[in-house]
Amino acid sequence: MHTRQGAGSRERVRAAVVITIALLIAATLGAAHASDVSAAPAELKAIGTVDTRFQSYNIEMVEVTGGRFWKPYPRTMRALDERDRYGARSPIDLANARLRKLAAALSPAYVRVSGTWANATSFADTDGTRGKPPPGFDSVLSRDQWRGVIDFARAVNAEIVTSFAISRGSREADGLWTPDQAQRMIDATRSLGGRIAAVEFMNEPTLAATNGAPPGYDAKAYGRDFRIFREWIRHAAPETLIVGPGSIGDAPSPSGSEITTRDLLAASGPGVDRFSYHHYNALSPRCGGRNDPAQALTTEWLVRADATLATYRALRDAFEPGKPIWLTETADAACGGNRWDATFLDTFRYLDQLGGLARAGVQVVMHNTLAASDYGLLDEGTFRPRPNYWGALLWHRLMGTIVLDANAVAAPDLHLYAHCHPAVRGAVSVLAINASRRLSRVLNLSGPAERYTLHAARLESATVQLNGKALALRIDDELPRLAPRTAPGGAIRLAPATITFLMFPDAANPACR
Repeated sequence: MHTRQGAGSRERVRAAVVITIALLIAATLGAAHASDVSAAPAELKAIGTVDTRFQSYNIEMVEVTGGRFWKPYPRTMRALDERDRYGARSPIDLANARLRKLAAALSPAYVRVSGTWANATSFADTDGTRGKPPPGFDSVLSRDQWRGVIDFARAVNAEIVTSFAISRGSREADGLWTPDQAQRMIDATRSLGGRIAAVEFMNEPTLAATNGAPPGYDAKAYGRDFRIFREWIRHAAPETLIVGPGSIGDAPSPSGSEITTRDLLAASGPGVDRFSYHHYNALSPRCGGRNDPAQALTTEWLVRADATLATYRALRDAFEPGKPIWLTETADAACGGNRWDATFLDTFRYLDQLGGLARAGVQVVMHNTLAASDYGLLDEGTFRPRPNYWGALLWHRLMGTIVLDANAVAAPDLHLYAHCHPAVRGAVSVLAINASRRLSRVLNLSGPAERYTLHAARLESATVQLNGKALALRIDDELPRLAPRTAPGGAIRLAPATITFLMFPDAANPACR
């Protein structure tokens, strides 16, 4: 938010900074609404901070090993055969120059290499051909492939988060989990010059029966195994954070939980460094979801992440009080995403979720995925940016780690978030999301600001524009200049279904120093 230009002390200038947020009913209705909200950005209070790697992402283990993963939707809008959910894919090329360049532009970040397939992936500490999976495993991760993950993380300034195999092949004859496989990964990582920053014992233990665990696996078995894991890793890799439980399904969610997180935590006892959970707004059509793009901008759709957080925060408070909360896997819809997730329509959910969770105190949000299926930030075939990537890039450049209390809600479909700028001392950045498909909003600014507005000719378009110019990679895969427009003092219009970042370089907010 911006100071007035005038003589006098900096304190007087700072005190004069005001944004007045006024609602306008759409011009098509021919009337204006007189509901105003005012905020002095110089005086916005800090309400928390987020991790420097707050905005992070997943690369699924099955992408690294190669295998069958959620098949992208066909180009035609024919009905999806739910029996044809998966498509075979070769291992992702983590040395690809475009992929690395675009990932580096979002750094620092965490890269989580996990997912359902990781629960039954054997680590082969050998180079070259991986061979057939050993009994009790479904796939094999070779040393070369893991070296690729380590090299990628180093090249893009990402810290590795992963999980370990928990399938029958990782167990003794009596069914107890053994850390032999996990120890191989730890040892290989060190020998290759890498490090595992954080680890979840397993992926989504609440869905253990369908996620690779032995038949009959329950909360009691998880508690027993987790205690073995906790004792082992504290000695084997004391520098690695224990993250968990990584649950899904306890709140209104894509599928009902088979084991409750409350039962898991009661059985395992305390012992995580970071409390983690997963969230998807819904199931995709691949897994039987019936989602309508008409709901994608509704308040009901956008607040689903808040409801899930409330459930897991209560569990955190009951069993691991005070532990930072990480959302280690999230996207619009599970099972590869909805049909519209590769379009601008999902950017509203993506950015609103980042803003809302940061304001609520979540420390890290890991989007699923970086570059696979329809919910990838990048197209899996070309690694070209999708609309969500451009939203992620603007967030990274404009929204710092200090979260401010915007304290302004002008309408149910106008969402406002404020952070200190990550690089300009004293500066404030505001994210204004107009989720109304029909109504314009007006912000009355007392002084100039830098404006970045994302919009599209059609909401379900794979092309997004910034201030009227289509965003695309330049020659040699250089990122385009994300050029702002100057918003002079006075009224600026937020068109329907647009996302606007405003950066106020002269706010001189004491919290942003």
